[in-house]
Amino acid sequence: MKVIVLVKASDDTEAGLMPTEAELAAMSAFNEQLVNAGIMLAAEGLRPSAKGARVRFTGGAAPSVMDGPFAETRELVAGFWLWQVRSMDEALEWLKRAPFTPASGAFMEVEIRPVFEAEDFGAAFTPELRAQEQRLRDRIGDNG
Repeated sequence: MKVIVLVKASDDTEAGLMPTEAELAAMSAFNEQLVNAGIMLAAEGLRPSAKGARVRFTGGAAPSVMDGPFAETRELVAGFWLWQVRSMDEALEWLKRAPFTPASGAFMEVEIRPVFEAEDFGAAFTPELRAQEQRLRDRIGDNG
């Protein structure tokens, strides 16, 4: 199963505070363990919400754009991993090993959610749609 691991933003990440050399080294070592175990498919950190935008879609109205920053820091994402694991339990065991060391007293939260698989969509995901999806995935692979 695939899971996405969402690293929630903090006041520090929203302020653009970069990790120290030691923190980067620890995370690089953890990422290498994930790659060596065949688990990591992708991983990226995100810039603060002040550098981003939101697009709101409301029935029939033209989409509206709101520039960042966004107020609810604890609802924002600062980075993510995409993992291939055997189970949610395995994902949780890996995440417990992550070298997160928030400043003393700081709160940090990471969310794990399963990614939909083709079979989750049932009959609505027709053979034609499956073939189209595979063609797109093949093209994405060519872009890497």
